[in-house]
Amino acid sequence: MPIILDSDMGPDYDDVGAIAILHALADKGEAKILATIASTKYEGVAGVLNVFNTYFERPEIPIGVPTGNALGLHDFQHWTDTLLAKYPHQIKTNAEAWDAVKLYRKILAAQPDHSVTIITIGFLTNLSNLLDTKADDYSSLTGRELVKRKVKLLVSMAGGFPKGKEFNMMEDAPASKNVYENCAIPVIFSGGEIGSKIKTGIPLIHNAAIKNDPVKDVFQISIPLAKEDSAGRMSWDETAVLVAIKGYSPWYQLHKGKIEITADGSDTWDDTETGQAYMVEKTNPEVVQKVINELIMHQPVNKAADKRSGMIRRTSNNHLQNRITQIEELSAKVDKVEQNVKKTEGKIKRVEDQISGIEAAN
Repeated sequence: MPIILDSDMGPDYDDVGAIAILHALADKGEAKILATIASTKYEGVAGVLNVFNTYFERPEIPIGVPTGNALGLHDFQHWTDTLLAKYPHQIKTNAEAWDAVKLYRKILAAQPDHSVTIITIGFLTNLSNLLDTKADDYSSLTGRELVKRKVKLLVSMAGGFPKGKEFNMMEDAPASKNVYENCAIPVIFSGGEIGSKIKTGIPLIHNAAIKNDPVKDVFQISIPLAKEDSAGRMSWDETAVLVAIKGYSPWYQLHKGKIEITADGSDTWDDTETGQAYMVEKTNPEVVQKVINELIMHQPVNKAADKRSGMIRRTSNNHLQNRITQIEELSAKVDKVEQNVKKTEGKIKRVEDQISGIEAAN
């Protein structure tokens, strides 16, 4: 399944869980990551995306950043700074990344018709700008035409249902309104009420076997800084990635209709319209919580292989050392037996000499 991930990657850290799930499912052969695109443009966001793509052994994934008007919201916990200082990344500045809209057009133009799933777990800035583009060197289609031709599904962590005022939707309300009113493709919303009941990250930060992992580092830095995260961080973005790739039906059902957005980003739902749907729980949130907790602990293929190889080497070395110890112990026993035999032979020789002396005297 070809995927484009559009993420604000901070200010919150559920984006980190989301990109970990994306790579975990890609490693399982369930997704192909075409691009990771930032919907915010604080300096360093391109490098942070590159950190995760590099850690999960896909450093070549193209990265886009908005170049026009866009939000620049940053994480208050400074986990982004920690990752950039600690982990390898080829992209050092946002200027080294693609313009987000150009990357969208380049990637989409090269894909088969109705094949791409776009996941938005941040602001709708890039998609709105994409819809407003005209033909260019990548495609003779306008932005609206290109999206309609190439994209089969848009999954968005946005909105609150059946009505609400949610962060991703309202922070760039004009973009949200433009996208959801004018993209002529199916849309599934994972609303704020879905992820707020799912708390994840505690098993990850307590897993001593996982080391030098940027996903663990982020959760380990951030969870202690907010009392409401003591049971784990609310998992809005993770749910969007999960259902986009695995499907909604194991955990949710869909309420169909179409969203309506006001100027301030508030949303309501129109049941009489078609083409869009929001997710409604059909199973206990703890079921999804368990799935997400397992996926965000996923380790890169080669790192996991190295760990297994190391365990095999350690097991082999331990076995060899045990055999050497056994041989040394057996050798010591043989030496002792040989010493006892020599002592016995000496005693026999002395007795024989005594007998010979007696016989000679007689």
